[in-house]
Amino acid sequence: MSQELLAISPLDGRYRGKVASLAAHTSECALHRFRVQVECEWLLTLAAQDGISELPSVDADTQAAVREIFERFDADDAARVRAIEDVTNHDVKAVEYFVKEKLANVPALRAHSEFVHFACTSEDINNLAYALMLKAVREHELLPTMQRIIDAVDALAAANAQLPMLSRTHGQTASPTTLGKEFANVSYRLARQHTQLAEVVLLGKMNGAVGNYNAHASAYPDVDWPAVSRAFIENLGLEQNPLTTQIEPHDFIAEYCHAVMRFNQILLDFDRDVWSYISIAYFRQRKVETETGSSTMPHKVNPIDFENSEGNLGLANALLEHLASKLPVSRWQRDLSDSTVLRNVGTAVGYAMVAYQATLKGIGKLEVNEAAIRADLDGAWEVLAEPVQTVMRKHGMSEPYERLKAATRGQSMTKESFAGVLAALQLPDAALAELQALTPDTYIGLAAALVRANR
Repeated sequence: MSQELLAISPLDGRYRGKVASLAAHTSECALHRFRVQVECEWLLTLAAQDGISELPSVDADTQAAVREIFERFDADDAARVRAIEDVTNHDVKAVEYFVKEKLANVPALRAHSEFVHFACTSEDINNLAYALMLKAVREHELLPTMQRIIDAVDALAAANAQLPMLSRTHGQTASPTTLGKEFANVSYRLARQHTQLAEVVLLGKMNGAVGNYNAHASAYPDVDWPAVSRAFIENLGLEQNPLTTQIEPHDFIAEYCHAVMRFNQILLDFDRDVWSYISIAYFRQRKVETETGSSTMPHKVNPIDFENSEGNLGLANALLEHLASKLPVSRWQRDLSDSTVLRNVGTAVGYAMVAYQATLKGIGKLEVNEAAIRADLDGAWEVLAEPVQTVMRKHGMSEPYERLKAATRGQSMTKESFAGVLAALQLPDAALAELQALTPDTYIGLAAALVRANR
């Protein structure tokens, strides 16, 4: 029997193939690798300090040998860390002991292994490891996949910029737009959140048990530890948080989660709108001949991809919301309630990635049903009441809104019935001719131009 069928979570079961790439960044093996990276880079940083005479500086070959410990870290190494943890009952201490074991093969540092984890609390290692995890997830998974969605929606906007479409404010007929303009609204919103996620500053700290460099300064009072810490953290591609307790307070993780949540919420809005447009035949879905839409109704082609996306976006945002609201809160200088929550970063992102792929799959099946869109528009001439009353205002005619309201409110109008309304208004000849030439499919304002101007 496939192990996927025995998985507790659908991310490791049914959806494993959709999120397998996340394992390189968010699995326990990946977390240990990031921790080992932090331990190794901290050791090399210490070795480069002139004020730490007991730890010799190391040459390029030794630096490369130390970095190979994390660069070649694999599942077997993670298993060794787990075996050590079975004894220590402490995962970061197990990482420390693992690195010390590996240093036995690095002659220049073999006698100096006690400088591994020097002056560190576990959170010095963990906060940087998770920051590196979030950095990798953002760079390799979230931003590229989000951009694929933005590009797909933007392509629909460009292709349909001129196609007139009936708007439905409050679900009722409203002033026409274009199909492309409605897609452009979404791509623009998504792109803003993509940018905001990209700009979230990833913070880190390496300052000891309560954030004051107590142990550091007691051992080497002449070293400028805040500067050393800052340079070390920046070398990891992160930014130093200069003021912390034992933990980096995770505010940036909340910002990161909220940026992803906003993207997801916009995408959920898009999923529901497209679902609704499919239901009124504005879109057809390309059939996959081998698929079944309903177990009893053979004719059905259901919008399952958009429904799948909607459900998984809800799961993702529920987890992201908990991460964002829980992680910045810690009793006094530190409590451990963040530890188990942080382990679910990959789960939250995993559900988002399943949703993104479902939306992309759904978009790929869409076919615009222009005939249905135009027929809907042609059956709603009442939407031209807006330009008529506006032109009447221009010409100083009395009670233009009220007269159009009396003639059109709550009615569905045809070309012929609307022509009768126009004729009864006694408009100036020039205005009448202008309005008689107007149709629902030409009353689209600057919609097409807005699409072109904002791509």
